[in-house]
Amino acid sequence: MDSSLLPISETLSKIIEEIVLTISAAKDVLVEKHSFTQLTGYLERVVPVLKELARKKVDNSENVRAVVEILDRETKVLKQLVVECGKRNKIYLLVNCRRIVGTIQESTNEFSRALSLIPLASLDLSLTTNEEIKSLYDVMRKAQFRAAVAQEDVLHNIESGIRERSLDRTHANNLLLQIAEAVGVPKDRSAMRKEFEEFKREKEDAQLRKDRAEAIQMEQIIALLSRADIASTPKERQDVYLAKRNSLSSQPFEPLQSFYCPITHEVMVDPVETVSGQTFERNAIEKWFADGNMVCPLTMISLAGGKLRPNVTLRKSIEEWKERNTLITIASIKSKLSSSEEQEVLHTLEQLQCLCTERESYRECVVLENYIPVLIGLMGGNKALVRKKALDLLCLLAEDREEYKQRIASVENAIEYMVRSLSRATGEGVSAVSLLYELSKVSNVLERIGEVHGSIFFLVMMMKRDEPQAAKTASELLLSLSFSEQNVVLMAKANYFEPLLQRLCTGSGDVKVMMAKALAEMELTDFSKAALCDSGAITPLLDMISNGDPQSNQTAIDALSNLSTVPRNAILMIRENAAKILLDLLDVANSTSLSLRERAAVTFMNLAFSAASPEASGAPFLLLQSDSDICRMFVLVSLCPNIQESILRAFHVGAIQLLVQFCEHGNLAVRASAVQLFFSLTQDCDGTFLVEHVNKRSLEALLRIIRTSDRDEEKAAAMGVLENLPTDDTETTDWLLELGALPVIVEIIELGCRQGLPQNHFLLEKAAGTLRRFTLPMNIEMQKQVAKAGIISILVRLLTFGTPQTKRQAALSLAQFSENSKRLSRPAEGHRRWMCFSAPAEPGCRIHGGVCSVESTFCLLEADAVEPLVRALYLKEMCVCEAALQSLSTLIEAEQLQSGSKLLYEKNAIAPIINLMSIEECGRTAEKALHVIERIFRLEEYKSKFGQLAQTHLVEMTQRSDGVTRSLAAKVLALLEVLPNQSSFF
Repeated sequence: MDSSLLPISETLSKIIEEIVLTISAAKDVLVEKHSFTQLTGYLERVVPVLKELARKKVDNSENVRAVVEILDRETKVLKQLVVECGKRNKIYLLVNCRRIVGTIQESTNEFSRALSLIPLASLDLSLTTNEEIKSLYDVMRKAQFRAAVAQEDVLHNIESGIRERSLDRTHANNLLLQIAEAVGVPKDRSAMRKEFEEFKREKEDAQLRKDRAEAIQMEQIIALLSRADIASTPKERQDVYLAKRNSLSSQPFEPLQSFYCPITHEVMVDPVETVSGQTFERNAIEKWFADGNMVCPLTMISLAGGKLRPNVTLRKSIEEWKERNTLITIASIKSKLSSSEEQEVLHTLEQLQCLCTERESYRECVVLENYIPVLIGLMGGNKALVRKKALDLLCLLAEDREEYKQRIASVENAIEYMVRSLSRATGEGVSAVSLLYELSKVSNVLERIGEVHGSIFFLVMMMKRDEPQAAKTASELLLSLSFSEQNVVLMAKANYFEPLLQRLCTGSGDVKVMMAKALAEMELTDFSKAALCDSGAITPLLDMISNGDPQSNQTAIDALSNLSTVPRNAILMIRENAAKILLDLLDVANSTSLSLRERAAVTFMNLAFSAASPEASGAPFLLLQSDSDICRMFVLVSLCPNIQESILRAFHVGAIQLLVQFCEHGNLAVRASAVQLFFSLTQDCDGTFLVEHVNKRSLEALLRIIRTSDRDEEKAAAMGVLENLPTDDTETTDWLLELGALPVIVEIIELGCRQGLPQNHFLLEKAAGTLRRFTLPMNIEMQKQVAKAGIISILVRLLTFGTPQTKRQAALSLAQFSENSKRLSRPAEGHRRWMCFSAPAEPGCRIHGGVCSVESTFCLLEADAVEPLVRALYLKEMCVCEAALQSLSTLIEAEQLQSGSKLLYEKNAIAPIINLMSIEECGRTAEKALHVIERIFRLEEYKSKFGQLAQTHLVEMTQRSDGVTRSLAAKVLALLEVLPNQSSFF
């Protein structure tokens, strides 16, 4: 029934009911939620006013009837709008958001006008209602509604794309993502495609409604968004492409005359139109104006102001002509990639790369023309440049779409070829890692990359290359591959430990066990073991022992056992309380299995031995923290009897202060034990700590033992303490001289050389080590004092017998003497020709040039030390070889290079020095040998004679070393003309 025929109160009641329904439905609108919230706020205030009007039974006056008609009409409009905004497609609503906001604005204004028409004077309304009506009228009259900024941005981009006839896929993808964000659609492919398909059906509805304007607008939007990935399936795109390609001829189209610029006579790129109606290339006409010409080049009409307008239509026509011709080109050159001529294939690949770089649509044509299998076939060929170009082109394609990544990865052997390229020349490897990284962004392809044999290893090698970008890409790809624990283990086996350590710290219990098991079973170099512990492997392994189950304990102990064979690692473990944790496992009162206790015992033994080894000296630590722990340590004797010798070395350093006092004990047995323990502890003690606690009185007590004891073991232990005192502490040296230590040391060495008894070897070794502090090159006067005692000839004799350490100490002392020989050598006086009876000229030293002697210049040649030192180079003990090498190297310093090298050649020393460069496990010796050979090879004579012998060792050093050593080895190879001077090894 027409509302105008109903009583006013009944009509108002129906309006109130419709408003309440509208308010409720407005909660579910899909767009412009803010505007609808603002509107419903006003409507909620209108309802009480209308309820009071309905109760008053107002008369049917003209003003009241007008109020009711406006409210009735606008309520129906708003109700219909709310229903539409709650059910229609979200993209459709977004496109119409300005209309929606306009409708809300208009209805709000009409509500305000209706409120102003209420005859308040003739109605008996409460004062509160009157005030509310006035307030509502005012606020609704001033209300402003605008579309959300995000929605306005989307509309602007849509209009811009339609106006410029954009065919760019990236623009369409970005626009769809922007739309999805603006209307709250999930950004996954299926949800966005569903919304887009619904929008296309809205266009069909508009056509059925014969709403031509809306249908045209929606058709333009659909054409714009159809370039997006989600708008069509791969098969649909393939079909469209083939249909378009087949509709074209096989020859490119000639450009229309209108495409040419009248000034440059070339096809235009950015055509602009002048006020004269003529079109030119922008750069050309702007240069025309810049040259002072302000008339049209064709019509001579004045162009004052130089205003230019883009000729969008012509530009689009030129772009479409180019695209058609490019499509024909892409289709026609594919066969050239099968050519046997490498240059033709390379030219074709470069042509394709230029096209793919220029525009995304050209990349799509290359993919749809099925170039991908052909390019992957080229990757498997034997032409390096072709492989690299194919990789680069595939990488360009892979960057575009997930679909392209899947296409590339699905070709047989594609991933295998890429992995193979990782190991090849620098450029090809860099291209391969970039392509693999792009493909890895697809999860199933990432899994396949990790499954290809050698992929992890080659990526780790790539990460360590000198190219920063390639290394970074490889690192990011490895990070992605670390989703798999198996991949993480493979990375660790390739010496990339970071992912393994991360899982060892934060993984689940099973993952931690897996990582610990890998560490236990891996064959690691000492360098890798040290790197693992420096990077934090110890703490999580100890936590597994403290908090884990028997399986965790076992794998963690095995891992620690593997790592603890390196002395510095053992010290780190001791500092992290590993000894105490292992002792807890060894406690027979615990329920720990015998097998686990045995594993703990072996690991503890490694700690004791490693911590007491020479390589660990100078690094203070506490193996055990308390006397009770020391007592518990004896449990090891029953489990592993072979480590009893290391028990003393496990004693804590804090005992030194007490032991110094016991060295003067009246009970000789107590004194002997104290000295022996004192010596053991000084091997592991910090030099500064020793200096603080060993004073002149202590030294006097030790010298007294050396002079008076009838037990060589006790004398050797006391001498060993003196040897272990820091050599750079001059105060200790002065005290020793003052107490007469030097004659005592010399006497022991002389006696040891005369007797040559095996039981004296340890004492002789310690005496030779102590003597070194008196041969330091910075104290020449002390050196002369020692030389006058005849010690140099004794040192030469020590090179031929005794322990390896004795030989080492002798060689090092000779090296310290020899450092000053050149400085002390006196210039030889020549024969005076005018004096018939003058003395003949003094013979000069062939090495040092002047007059040399053993006592005055400490000359190795005069001391007949060279040959024994050369023989020492052949010994299997590297410590002796290194010391002998250090001594011999003093003969080729500075200007002595020529004469010294000749002497070494004559004494057959060069070949054994070269062989020392191959000793991989003794890197320091190999480095010293390398430095000596580098100096000798500066002389052409020896470079030509020994270059071939040295070449293999030098190449190995460039591969196993890094930093300065690697560069120096490469430098020598460059001298031998094996490496170019610009090699990356430098």
